[in-house]
Amino acid sequence: MTLTQRKHADHDRQVAAWLLLCAAVIFGMIILGGVTRLTNSGLSMVEWKPLMGAIPPLSEEAWQATFDKYKQFPEYQKVNRGMDLHGFKSIFMFEYLHRLLGRMIGVLFFLPMVFFAMRGWVRPGVMPQLWGLFALGALQGLLGWYMVKSGLVDNPRVSQYRLTAHLGLAVLIYAFMLWVAMGLLAPARSGRHPLAGKALGLVVLIYLMILSGGLVAGTRAGFAFSTWPLMGTSFIPPGLYATDPAWLAAFDDITTVQFNHRIFAYVIFALVHLFAWRAWRRGLNGRQALATGLLLAAVWVQAGLGISTLLLHVPVSLAAAHQGGAVLLLSAVLFAAHTLRHGEG
Repeated sequence: MTLTQRKHADHDRQVAAWLLLCAAVIFGMIILGGVTRLTNSGLSMVEWKPLMGAIPPLSEEAWQATFDKYKQFPEYQKVNRGMDLHGFKSIFMFEYLHRLLGRMIGVLFFLPMVFFAMRGWVRPGVMPQLWGLFALGALQGLLGWYMVKSGLVDNPRVSQYRLTAHLGLAVLIYAFMLWVAMGLLAPARSGRHPLAGKALGLVVLIYLMILSGGLVAGTRAGFAFSTWPLMGTSFIPPGLYATDPAWLAAFDDITTVQFNHRIFAYVIFALVHLFAWRAWRRGLNGRQALATGLLLAAVWVQAGLGISTLLLHVPVSLAAAHQGGAVLLLSAVLFAAHTLRHGEG
């Protein structure tokens, strides 16, 4: 490797390390977003101030004024009537920290991106991807407020469609960022594995399962049945797709939403094991074998978290861990897809 090549490789590693740091913070953001939802804190901030909103109430008078604004909206009037200022502060801080972390991610991404670009450290072809990530991040902020607005009306619950879109975009940004970083750390080589396309198919399926989890969260379908492997007294519960039109049940009916999420999980669990068996039969190098092993471990952990969350009636800690486990499972399948696609040794 020439001196110039070593220099470019060093720059790639530094850009990749920054992207991985940003991805780690986004992972934390996704977990915090789940906790905010699970603690019913997401509607505690009834205004959107992208700049001034970074400063929380700093005096008792400011807290009371913020609380008085909250009292004007349906969540207080229909759900939390009688809540005192101390109780309001506890839910407010979850949502405040969630929004603050979003702003911090914007700064953490934008300023180093400009620095790396000005120094000429970004590999040709990567800069448009970075600008695309920045644009998606800005869109995510707008989508977050669009989601919150849906709960500031007569029904004090955010739309499950907007919540799922908000979660889906966050996970998409995370996955895209991770993929770009992996490409910088391990450029494409010869020897693409025959199952590389199947691995990308698993990426899509796991992403869709995460979206179905967003619908479970948005409709509170996790509380519909707290039994496993049966839903109540049967594997296929009564009342599936009983709405008119029937397809709407997949998005609105809590029994159907939970059933679909379970079936998605069973299918992915089976497909991951089939994929791993076929991959090992065709032969894997060391890095590919590691990635496949991590994928198997991740799917078992996620299955255990999902079952435990159901059986224990959706405790906040387990439900948040289950959401994080889904993102880790996606990370594992992305790593497997990248190693198989790029022939890494």
